Amino acid sequence: MKVLIVGSGGREHAIAWKTAQSKKVDKIYCAPGNAGISEVAECVPIGAMEFDKLAAFAREKEIDLTVIGMDDPLVGGIVDKFEAEGLRVFGPRKNAAILEGSKAFSKNLMKKYGIPTAAYETFRDPDEAVRYLKTAKYPIVLKADGLALGKGVLICKTYEEAKEGVRTLMLDKKFGSAGDEIVIEEFMTGREVSVLSFVDGNTIKIMSSAQDHKRAKDNDEGLNTGGMGNFSPSPFYTPEIDAFCKKHIYQPTVDAMKTEGRPFKGVIFFGLMLTADGPKVLEYNARFGDPEAQVVLPRLENDIVDVFEACIDGTLDQIDLKFDNDRATVCVILASDGYPLEYKKGFPIEGLENFRDKDGYYVFHSGTKFDENGRIVTNGGRVLGVTANGATLKEARENAYRATEWVSFENKYMRHDIGKSIDEAR
Repeated sequence: MKVLIVGSGGREHAIAWKTAQSKKVDKIYCAPGNAGISEVAECVPIGAMEFDKLAAFAREKEIDLTVIGMDDPLVGGIVDKFEAEGLRVFGPRKNAAILEGSKAFSKNLMKKYGIPTAAYETFRDPDEAVRYLKTAKYPIVLKADGLALGKGVLICKTYEEAKEGVRTLMLDKKFGSAGDEIVIEEFMTGREVSVLSFVDGNTIKIMSSAQDHKRAKDNDEGLNTGGMGNFSPSPFYTPEIDAFCKKHIYQPTVDAMKTEGRPFKGVIFFGLMLTADGPKVLEYNARFGDPEAQVVLPRLENDIVDVFEACIDGTLDQIDLKFDNDRATVCVILASDGYPLEYKKGFPIEGLENFRDKDGYYVFHSGTKFDENGRIVTNGGRVLGVTANGATLKEARENAYRATEWVSFENKYMRHDIGKSIDEAR
């Protein structure tokens, strides 16, 4: 069969890499892709938001399955477009992708159906938001309602910080229309854990847990980013927590969406906070996380195409989802110095060949391209995800950091404490 993957980051590289292992797949295309993805797929110069061109390409090449990796096209309705043209596609429809597309919607859904989350209020009027902040308890969290590349969350320690945050989101429009409405919620303390799941509208199958590092600098300092690295599984995600979440969070979310007339098919990403009062939902995403996909998919033992098709067909209950529980995985992001603010790109990347034929070591490309001389160069803030397996999380961490030394480029930057909390858990 022929598969088209839509997207251009490390998540899409991980999806393409896993899809290439399927015995069912003869040919993979990726639009627009990147330099690393080109090793396992034919990259096509069509943007992720060019729905008409993507659908036309899928018809022309007789694509059997299209997999949508990115949030923007999902929230924009690409699945509806493909389905309307009779094309087989993996991902939620627009009315279900709102689970990620609107934080106000998702918070209201959780409140309505009793799904554990932080106390909150939503605002469209900045003056009303500021008045509310005068009565709030600090620290407090401000969230842009819409998509903001994982960066539209502000943790404010004082009223003055929060007031400036309202200005940044709602008046200065730092994240554009995403800040037309904001959510102000209580600050929760505890461990953050990411749990991905496959959903077919009725059934939900949970993938292995992961733990992300959002802040740009060591010791969780600096600005929020799209993710500077992570590990899987999380030692803090216990069987007891898993049982609680399945009963009170995971299945109730799927059932709530179905009851609302928004049946969800695809991947739901649960961002959880493990508080003293039990697990609570921080956020939902409507697709694989990035870089979570880079540590979870290497541990998936199933043919991923079988799982994609079961989600589409409503037969996920027939899939026995399996992960390699004898190995752990750690991913360290190699970024451009200055990310997530200003940074330079276009620097040649050396040493990628060191990953070839190295069992248990992977390099997933996030921001790369070929230059006019055919060299692979940096083309983004997050450049590469260096990923490694190990018999334990500690061993996987040591292997991942060792592998970061195999590759180099000018202005290479990374955190040095990814997975450090693993040792603290021991």
